[in-house]
Order: sequence, then C-alpha cells, then structure tokens
Amino acid sequence: MASTTAIGAAPNEASALTRWYVLLLCMLVYTVSIADRYVISTVLEPIRLEFHLTETAAGLFTGVALGLFYVTLGLPMSWLADRTNRRNLLTFAVAAWSIMTTLCGLARSPVQLMLARIGVGIGEAGGTPPCNAIIADYFPPARRAMATSVFALGAPIGAWLGSDIAGRVAAAQGWRAAFWVLGLPGVVLAVLIALTMREPPRGRLDACSAVRPPALGETVRFMAAQRGGLHVMMAMGVSALWGWGLIWFTPAYIERMYRMGDGSGGVLLSPIHLVGGAGATLITAWLVGQRGFADQRRILRLLWISTALATVPSFLAYFTTDRTVMTAMLWLFVPVIYLYVGPTFALVQNAAPPAMRAVFIAVGLLLANVFNLIVAPWFVGVMSDHFSGGHPTAQSLRLALLILAPTGLWAALHYWRAEHHLAADAARIAAYAATLQQAA
Repeated sequence: MASTTAIGAAPNEASALTRWYVLLLCMLVYTVSIADRYVISTVLEPIRLEFHLTETAAGLFTGVALGLFYVTLGLPMSWLADRTNRRNLLTFAVAAWSIMTTLCGLARSPVQLMLARIGVGIGEAGGTPPCNAIIADYFPPARRAMATSVFALGAPIGAWLGSDIAGRVAAAQGWRAAFWVLGLPGVVLAVLIALTMREPPRGRLDACSAVRPPALGETVRFMAAQRGGLHVMMAMGVSALWGWGLIWFTPAYIERMYRMGDGSGGVLLSPIHLVGGAGATLITAWLVGQRGFADQRRILRLLWISTALATVPSFLAYFTTDRTVMTAMLWLFVPVIYLYVGPTFALVQNAAPPAMRAVFIAVGLLLANVFNLIVAPWFVGVMSDHFSGGHPTAQSLRLALLILAPTGLWAALHYWRAEHHLAADAARIAAYAATLQQAA
C-alpha cells in the first residue's frame, strides 16, 4: 500500500522527501522554459543572416512574437491556476511549449519561425505561475524565499543549456538542430509531472487559507492596495529589462564585435551562466534561509544594493573594446541577474493571500516579460538600426546596449521603495484573513 508521504502525494503534512522532489520537478520546468526561451539569442546572428533581417526585424520575429502571447495569456492562465488543478495545467503547458520549440527548428521563413515562437510563448504562459503556487503549498512562508531561490536555479542552468549546448550544437549541426536538442526533453518532463506529482491543498501552510476563490476584480483591487508588492513587481520587470535585455543581444554582440564564429558568443557566456549564475543563486538561497533574513526588509536591502553595484560592470562590459576586460565585467554583472529571481518570487507570494498567488505571480511575470521579451528586443533593435542606418554593425549594437545598461539603477530604486511598505502589506493580508474567517 502506498504511503501518504510517498513521492507525488499531497498530504496535509508532506514529508521532506515529497517537498524537495516537487521542488526539483518545478526547478526542472523552469530550466526547460529558460533554455527554450533563450536558445534563440544564442543562434540569433545566423538566423538574422540566413533570413536577411534587420536588427529590428530580428528582435520582432524572435523575441517580441513570443513575448506578446506570453504576457497576454499569462493572466488567464494564472486565473485558471488559482481555480483548477495546477499539476494538469503545468503538464499541458510544458508539453505544448516543448513541441513548439522543436518546430522552431523546422522553420523555413521568418513567418514560420515567428509562428513557432508564438506557440512557445502560449505554452510558457502556463508554466511559472502554477509552479510558484504549488511550491507555496509545500513550503511555509519563512522558508519560501529559500525554496523559490532553489527553484530559481533553473534560470542559470537553463541559460547554460541555451548558451553552451545550443552554441556547440549550432556550430556542429546548424542553428535548427539546437531547437531540436532542447525541445524534446521537455516532453519527457511533462510525462514525469503527470505521473509523479499531485495537487497540494491550497493555503494549507498559511494563516489565511483558501476559503473560496476570489473574483478577478477582487484580486486586482487587493493587489492595487499592496504598494510594497507592486514595487517588487516593478523591480522584477525592470531587472529583467536591464539584465536579460542586455543578455538577449550579448551573444550576437560578442560574435560581431570580436569576430567570432556562430555560437561562440553563447559558449563564452555559458560558464558565466552556469558557475556564476548558479553560484549566486545558491548563495542567495543559503543567505535568505538564515534567521536574520526572516525580516523581508533585509532581503530587499540585499537586492537594491547588489543591483545598484552591478549596474557599473553592466555598462563597462559594452563600453570597453578589450575582450578580456569585457569578459571580466560580464563575470561581475551576469551572476547578479540571477540573484533577484528567487527572492522576488517569494516576496510577491507573501504579498498575496493563497487564493490570489498565481495571479500576483503572473502580473509580476507580465511586467518582467513585457520589459524583457518585448521592450528590450524592440528598443535595442530600433536603436541599433538607427545608429547604423539599417545596416547593423558591432558599433551600432554596442551603442544601443550602452543606453540600456543604466536601467539597473531604476530597478534598484523600486527594491528600495518596496522596503518601506512591507508592514502595511502584511497588515492588509491579516485583515483580509479575518474577513474570510468571519464569512466562513
């Protein structure tokens, strides 16, 4: 007879093995989503050359196409996640975007590639919000920043896969093969989720349990009052604009500026993603798990100071024309774009009652991906085409990236502002919980 604490079960008191197994599965989902999302930046230059695209068109067909559907469907998918079986939604989403990633490798025109990327965006809209909501029902509030930081390990591992593996495969077999290699494992992961993960009861570890699913309007009104939570969401968005916006074009910039071959920019970045990014994420997970960081203001202090400091090397990486200096600056800058991911997921979750969490996370991701997948590729592409007269060069792309780099200071400002509103946010959640208890 199966134990109630066996892997995949969702008892009222889940075992440590169950909690960490579910966290591992969710981390793998995030890994696959990041790899499938950002493989395009590694092979952007050969795609642009084969299809004879301008810088603006390259950003439109590869980033903006995915981003528009990702952010448009993010809220409806999160609304479903707060009302339906999150495991089933997650299974469908992972399978869908993985299949569409493989289809990117079959594209024979820019329009076909854009349609496949739209499919990736539709699938990925149902990935991260359910994962975060599930994790919150396996780890209590004081441990969520640690758990979501472990979950965030998927970002550097996925970026490494999308850079190193995709770069090496593209160099050996062409850019289309990179999509096939990264897309197919996601189908296997979807099957594993369906067979071994079960849905946990909502809000079982919170004082404010999920008594009833609120209407979307009620969630929006509550969110609008959570000023600390809103600043964290904006910080997520601007951090993505700054860090991931720069990284989107960095492989193409490296190959163009330093006259390197196809995929070489991704290979140069890959150890920075894997070693620097994973190291920063693990250190952050350990740090925020310490007793002193139970006070969320300290987490926000860590985020605004590290982001502000890392803005300097993010500018110098593109200001210099020396490859050694550029690489050193990337080692200082890139790890910090991973540091914020896990803590901000936890901060947003803790700013929401349990039955509103997926929508709160979706709004944070909407802002992050509007800035990252729509604004950044479009802005950098337009600026580069402007500086080059429609004929992209290394110098035109360099100038565009230098304009984007200082936005790290904007993100730091929002983290700093959020610190001053946490107490009021917590009091509002307590009052909402009391209202639900009286109505029950």
